[in-house]
Amino acid sequence: MSAAADVVVLGAGPAGLGAAYRAAGAGHRVVVLERGSAPGGMAGSFEVAGLRVDLGSHRLHPGIEPRVLADLRALLGEELQRRPRNGRIHLDGRWIAFPLRPVDLVRRLPPGFAVGAARDAFLAPFRRPRADTFAEKLRAGLGPTLCERFYFPYAHKLWGVAPEALSGEQARRRVRADSPAKLVRRVARGVRGGASADFWYPRSGFGAISERLAEAAADAGAELRFGALARRVRLGSGGVRVDVAGAEPVRGARLWSTVPLPALARMSEPAPAPDVLAAADALDFRAMVLVYTVLPVRRWTPFDAHYLPDPSTPVSRVSEPRNYRDGDDPPDRTVLCAEVPCSVGDELWRCDDEGLTELVVAALASRGLPDVAPVATVVRRLPSVYPVYRIGFEHALEALDAWAAAHPRLLTFGRQGLFVHDNSHHALAMAWAAADALRPGGGFDDEAWAASRRRFATHVVED
Repeated sequence: MSAAADVVVLGAGPAGLGAAYRAAGAGHRVVVLERGSAPGGMAGSFEVAGLRVDLGSHRLHPGIEPRVLADLRALLGEELQRRPRNGRIHLDGRWIAFPLRPVDLVRRLPPGFAVGAARDAFLAPFRRPRADTFAEKLRAGLGPTLCERFYFPYAHKLWGVAPEALSGEQARRRVRADSPAKLVRRVARGVRGGASADFWYPRSGFGAISERLAEAAADAGAELRFGALARRVRLGSGGVRVDVAGAEPVRGARLWSTVPLPALARMSEPAPAPDVLAAADALDFRAMVLVYTVLPVRRWTPFDAHYLPDPSTPVSRVSEPRNYRDGDDPPDRTVLCAEVPCSVGDELWRCDDEGLTELVVAALASRGLPDVAPVATVVRRLPSVYPVYRIGFEHALEALDAWAAAHPRLLTFGRQGLFVHDNSHHALAMAWAAADALRPGGGFDDEAWAASRRRFATHVVED
C-alpha cells in the first residue's frame, strides 16, 4: 500500500479484524498490524496432535447482535454450528450441571449447601452492601453460602486478589446472576432452551471466526501484516505513525488500537504525562498458563467443560475442544485444555511442562474424573488475560481513557483496549460500532461512538 492508510489497526483479534473487515468493506484503506503469526489473538486456534484447539474455552454467545451474527453466518456458512452447552461445576465435592438445571440441583446439590442457599435467599431483602466491593456486593445479593463456597474462592483463583480487595465493578461486570431472583431466572432460561443453554461455535475451532474475518478483510482490500511488532506509536493532529520492528513505519489518518491500554500509553509519543503513566502502571492483568494434554482415547467425557472453583488446585477450568463441535477430529485421541490463572513471573508461570502436567493430572484425579494418562503435553502462556479491578482502579482507568480521548486520531476498543472482561460477541459489537462511526470522507462520528461506549458500559460477561 503506497499511500497512507485511512485506518491503521493494532491487533488482529476479533475486535481489530471485525473493524478492519467492516471499514475496508466500506471503501476505506486499512492496514492491520499483528505481532503474532496468525489471526485471532487470544481468540485464535491452533493444532495439537491433529486436533484444532483454542486458547482456553471460547464460545460465541447467542446474545450476539443479530446483524453481527448475520455477517458471521454469511462468512462461515455451515461451518458455524449452534451447539448445546453441557458443562459441570465441582461444588462441595459434587458435580453440578452447568448451565444450572432444577432437577440436577435437587438431585446433586449438597443438602447443607441447599439449606444455606435457601436461608440466604429468604434473608436477601434484609442485606445491604457495607462497601462497594466485589465481596460486599455479592454477599448482599446472593448471601454467604454461595459466596464463601463458590464465588469467593473462584474469584481469588481467577484474579489473584482477595474478594474484599476487588472493586464492586468486578461483580457488576462479571456476575450476571447477582441476586436470588436473577439466579432463578437464569435457571429457568436454561430449562426453556434460552440464551444460556446453547452457543455458536465453528466446526474447525473458535479461531475460524477470526480467520474468516481476516480473509474477508483482505478480499475487501485491507492489508494484513503478521509478525509486525509495533514499537512506537506517534500521535499527531494530522495523522499517526507506527514504528514497526524491522520494517518501515506505517502511516495513517487514524489509529484504532485493540492492544492493552496501559501498553499503548507506554509506547506512545508524545509521551503521556507522568500521572497517566502512573495510571498505566496501576492497572494490571491476570495471566494464564494453558496446559494441553493429549489422551489416547476418542473422548474423555461427554462434557465440554469442567469448572473447578475450589482453592485446593490452581486449575480453574478444563475443557475438551472436540465436545464443542461436530467436527472431523481424529477418532483415536482427544485433547484437554486446562486453564491455570497466575501472574507473569510467579511459580506457576515459570513451572516446566512436566510439573504442569503433574498438577493437572492430580487436580482431575482428586475429583473423581476419568484417569488422565497424557501421551504428550503442549503449554502456552498468555500474559494479559483478565483485567484486575482492584479497589480504586476506576481512577487509573479514567486517567488513561481521558488521555486516549484527547487524541482525535486515536480510538481504543476491544477487551484489551478498554480494559474490560467482555465476551467475544461484545468485542465484535465494538468493532461494528467503530466502523459504523467512520464517515465516507474519513471523518468520524464522535457522538455515535460516545453512545456506543455508553452501551458497552452495560455489558456483563456471559459464562
